[in-house]
Amino acid sequence: MVKKTGLGRGMAALLPVVEERGRIYFSCPIEEIRPLRGQPRKTFSGEKLDELAASIRENGIIQPLVVRKKDEQYELIAGERRWRAAQKAGLREVPVVIQDVSDQTALEMALVENIQREDLNAVEEAEAYQALMETLSLSQEELAKRVGKDRSTVANSLRLLKLPEEIKKDIVEERLTMGHGRSLLPLVDSPFMRQARDEIVKRGISVRETESLVRRLQSVRAKRSGSGALSPELTDLQERLKRHFQAKVAITMNGKKGKIEINFGDGTELTRIVELMGL
Repeated sequence: MVKKTGLGRGMAALLPVVEERGRIYFSCPIEEIRPLRGQPRKTFSGEKLDELAASIRENGIIQPLVVRKKDEQYELIAGERRWRAAQKAGLREVPVVIQDVSDQTALEMALVENIQREDLNAVEEAEAYQALMETLSLSQEELAKRVGKDRSTVANSLRLLKLPEEIKKDIVEERLTMGHGRSLLPLVDSPFMRQARDEIVKRGISVRETESLVRRLQSVRAKRSGSGALSPELTDLQERLKRHFQAKVAITMNGKKGKIEINFGDGTELTRIVELMGL
């Protein structure tokens, strides 16, 4: 006999409450589910959750959540928004499908699922890419293939992680776009970044206007320091050197001449940089 679960018309008939063993789908008590550690998505709109909860009350959960067995509970791989909304809707059980996967695979599945649904904000997506690269020891090109993106798209996303926390928060809370954030990168480690950010928020200027503003502020900074502003090519080179050496790198120009400075904190870091140089 099928037990009434409140999962929605039609779904309860498909998912009777039975022993989990030997079954792919079943109705799981909601309190036995916990979010995936390292879940890429961290921001959930309260308003949208309320809307989804209302829909769940009326129609139930149409698509099962994806979980894996973890200790004495079930860890969410995909469907955290549905899980949260189901709690708001007062459901005691939710339909799940179990996947027996490793930590690495679970993280990759969660990332790909969120990317395909376009559920991540720009900063969450960049952080997820970084976590996946570190966990799976992937290059940017390998990661791009795994998630079905161009390498340049992944590289541009990762660049956002160089922004100060306050600017990243602006992007998460939609005061700035990803394009604004990328435009501000040449001003990192500069007091002019706050000035540019305030101008964007106050006037609501476009990304193209932001790029022009950043160039003007770079010129002001260059005049104050007595050196020439970096060209886009040198700015890009400076960013690539920072990533390569994992250290603060500065290129400064004075007319046609210039210099490259690589900062290190101690002897161990110096040794690491020298080894990267192949010396």
